[in-house]
Amino acid sequence: MTNKKPANQWQPGQTGNPKGRPPGQSEITKLRKSIMNDAPDILAKLVTAAKAGDVQAARLILERVLPPVKPMEQAIELDLTGDTLTAQGRAVLSAVSAGALAPSQGSQLIAAIGALVRVAEIDELERRLSDLEAKI
Repeated sequence: MTNKKPANQWQPGQTGNPKGRPPGQSEITKLRKSIMNDAPDILAKLVTAAKAGDVQAARLILERVLPPVKPMEQAIELDLTGDTLTAQGRAVLSAVSAGALAPSQGSQLIAAIGALVRVAEIDELERRLSDLEAKI
């Protein structure tokens, strides 16, 4: 048995369709084109239904036109000068419990402190490994 490639097989990096699929030939594109013909009528009926009191129609229009409002929190200055990361975490929790810091901000800060702990652990492990290698 030989491993000879057939003459009509494509070479590496070569394609049987170098120009690719012609634009507008996918099923999604065809579906969008067919819907776009009726879109003005659909939208007009949706607006009419919303004006007549159809809450779902109104909700659909508003969700597509107006982006959802995201809460904006004020930046505050927080003293995190504790000697340890645990002390800094306690300072964050104290600020949240005192109402000086929003719970979502406190949660983000605690998560950041947790990530910092993991980075510090990796640094400590690298230092210990270097010390062991130096002893050997």
